[in-house]
This record gives sequence, structure tokens and C-alpha cells, in this order.
Amino acid sequence: MREEGTFVNPKIVIYLLSLSALLFAKATGAAEATERPNILIVLGDDIDRDDLSPWGGPAHTPNLAQLAREGMRFDNVYANVAMCAPFRQELYSGRSAWRTRAMPNHSQSVLGTQSLPHYLRPLGYQVGLLGKRHVGPPEAYPFDKVGDLPRKTDANPLAVKRARRYMTQARAAGKPFCLVIAAHDAHGPYTNGDTSRYPPAEFKLPDDSIDTSIYRKNLSRHFAEITHLDDLLGQLRALLSEEKLASNTLILFCSEQGNAFPYSKWTCFNDGLASGVVAVLPAVIPAGTHSSQLMWISDIAPTLVRAAGGKVVSQKFDGRSQWKNFTGGHQVIHKYAYGAFVNCRILDNQDRVYPIRSIRDTRYSCIWSPRHDEEVTSNTTLTQALHWKRATEQPTGLPNVAGSWLLKSWNSKSEKHRILIERLYRRPEWALYDRHSDPEELNNQSENPQLAPVLKRLQQELKSWLKKWGDSDPVATEKAFRSKL
Repeated sequence: MREEGTFVNPKIVIYLLSLSALLFAKATGAAEATERPNILIVLGDDIDRDDLSPWGGPAHTPNLAQLAREGMRFDNVYANVAMCAPFRQELYSGRSAWRTRAMPNHSQSVLGTQSLPHYLRPLGYQVGLLGKRHVGPPEAYPFDKVGDLPRKTDANPLAVKRARRYMTQARAAGKPFCLVIAAHDAHGPYTNGDTSRYPPAEFKLPDDSIDTSIYRKNLSRHFAEITHLDDLLGQLRALLSEEKLASNTLILFCSEQGNAFPYSKWTCFNDGLASGVVAVLPAVIPAGTHSSQLMWISDIAPTLVRAAGGKVVSQKFDGRSQWKNFTGGHQVIHKYAYGAFVNCRILDNQDRVYPIRSIRDTRYSCIWSPRHDEEVTSNTTLTQALHWKRATEQPTGLPNVAGSWLLKSWNSKSEKHRILIERLYRRPEWALYDRHSDPEELNNQSENPQLAPVLKRLQQELKSWLKKWGDSDPVATEKAFRSKL
């Protein structure tokens, strides 16, 4: 005989146990999804961070602006080298250019270099690259080959089609994906986008430029390609929504290094080494926020490993995980960011030895040009103007941007123009810039006695970094690279 109040219906017990198991499975699945999000990296090509609308720039990028409203904008992200191949190898490997030895352009990483496929595949990911590669050797960057993208025609429809196929195949296989979409947009020659949105006469030009019609026309075409890339970002976000992948996909937009106009790419100036990064992961990365913490491009790979639930082994990386900052923290990871430039392997400048090294904190930039009194720096965009500057006869031919600057400086006889032209090629041995008061880094403060302690601190830190990597003599480093050409 049973006691009153103790009877339990077996059917109810079975139902409750089944319901509990179902709820636990759903909760566990949600937790696993949060720990292993899909990852979509949208990578631009030669885009100055400060031209993008989240940083107050003139380019129309409504989709990127929306991404920033839904996620986090990073305001102090720096690459080691402002050239495509070194940048991408730092991004994918999480290792500095000093370690991969991919410091010159069109270079490859040393054997033994590992990258995102090595880090994420053991965590169950499919890891693919669609579009521009510019990395090597293949065993160091063994991405799934999702295809190239055309440079001179609208590649966006093909990019979306191939991205959809890769994402849905991964889902069908029960795997999360990490897909890099590396567009050609914003790298010359500029062939895509609607230039009518950018009337050349309406631009407000930066202080470190000379106003010419050729410069304005090229800016118009360049900005049109930036907007074309922004259109791709919008289409990819729509694709994620259509495929019910948006809620568990970490989107990371990266502008790459600065543009190909003077004082950006191929330099150690801020406009060259700074990178525009925005990240979104719903309910994980706080919306509408920004981070002023110093971040290296080599931090991104370990950060993604951490986001995927993996363990970050410090020996594998030079960068460090910034996942705490991605998720709303305010952790100081780095005090300094380091930069480098070498001339060799830049098309028609392979015989010129003019290394540059730099260090910056959140306020000051310090740039060292050890061959300041022996050579002139240059790159493929400056060659024409340098030849004209040295010529004894009146130059002929259609000028490029730097060439148009030179011609205008001759005609205007402006002291400001003369200084800007001289700055194209000749740099002081040491330059110190206060980016708070001088964002274009035009006023060298290395002789300012009030900033002498700052200069000394940065010089010591830079030399310590270079010594660590066997680069105390950058001239010898560059000559060694040239000997391998």
C-alpha cells in the first residue's frame, strides 16, 4: 500500500526526462556554436583606413558603417610592412615579418611557417581562401582553393556564388568554416565601381598632398572601388542571412595597408601601416563599440583561434590574442607597434637600398632611416617623378600622381610644395611625430627638447626589438634580401 502524496506517474517522469535532455542538447549545441563560430574575413586591397566612413573618411561605405554599428571598430591596428605580400603573410600566420622573413614585397615565408589552416583545421574547421593570394610557399598557407576573382570586371556576383557554395558545403559536412574573401578592389588599376558618386572637384584633400587634377581623378576611381568592395560586404551579409548563418558567424573586415598614393603604402608613415578593422559576432562582440588598444595584424590569427575555442600556444605566434578586447575588455596587450620597409623586389627599384624602421605607441611615431644621407627612397609610383627631378631636359609623357605633384611644384614655386616633393625621397635619420596634434605626420619633433625623453624611449625600444630579430643593421638586412633575388 503506497503512502499518500508519493505516487509519480511514470509517463510524466519519462516526459520530463526527455524534455530535460532536449533542452540540455539545445543548450549544449548553442554553447558549442558560440565556441566555434563560422569566420568570414573580408579583405580589401590598398585602402587607407582614414578614407573609410567608420573613421570619418570620404568614401561611401554604408555596409561597413552598419557593420561597425553592430560590432566593434578597432582604431589602433598596425601592420609590420605596408605592402601586400608581407601584410597577408603576417595576417594569416600571426607571425611578424621579422620571423617569416616575408619583409620584401613579392616574398615568401620561411619553411616551417604555419597559418590559419594549420591552426583551425584541428578544431574541425574548413579553411578556404577566395580571391587574391599573394602568399607562399603553399605548404605554409594551405588554404582550400575556393577560386580566384577577376580584377578588371565586376567580381562581386562570382564572389557571392563561390562563397555560398563553400559555406553550404561546410554546413552539410557538419563543420564550421573560416573563409577569407580577398578582393582586388582598391588596388590599381582602378576599373570597378561608379565614379559618378565621386566628383573629383568636391574632394577635401589631405594636408600631405598637392592638389592636381590627375590626383583628384585617381582618387575618384580609387574611392569608387572602395564602394564596390563595400557593396560586396553588403551582399555577403545578405547571403549569411539567407543561409541562416548570420547569428553564428564572426565577420572581420580588414582594409589591408594604406593606398598607393604618396606617403601611404611603401612607407612607415601612419597612413601606410595603419589598418581599418571591424568585427561582428552577435551577442558576443558588443555592438556599437570601439577599441583604442594597440593591436598588431599578427594578433588577428591567435584571436581567431581563441574565438574558435582553441588554445593559443604562444610559441606559434608573435601576435597575441585580443579576444578579451574583442568581447568588451580593455586589456593592454602591446605598448608598441613596429614597422619596416625595404626597397628590394619593388619592380623597378630592386637596386636601391633604403631600409626604414619604425615604432609607435598610441600617440607618437618614431621613424628611422639609416641611409638618409646616402640614398633616396622610392617605389614604383615615385620613379617617374624621381627621374624627372633628376633630368636636365623638360620632361615629356603623361604624369602619374607623383609626377603631377612635381610639375605643379615647379610651376607654383610654393615652399609647401617644395617641402612635400623633397619629402617624397629624402627623409631625416630620425623623425618623431605627435599624431594627436599632427595626424599626417608632417612636423618632425625629433629636435624638440621637450620631447627628448619620448624620442629616447622609442629609440631604445626600437633598437631592442631589432636586436632581438637580428636586424640591428637594416642596411645589411636589405642587402641580404637582395642577394637572394
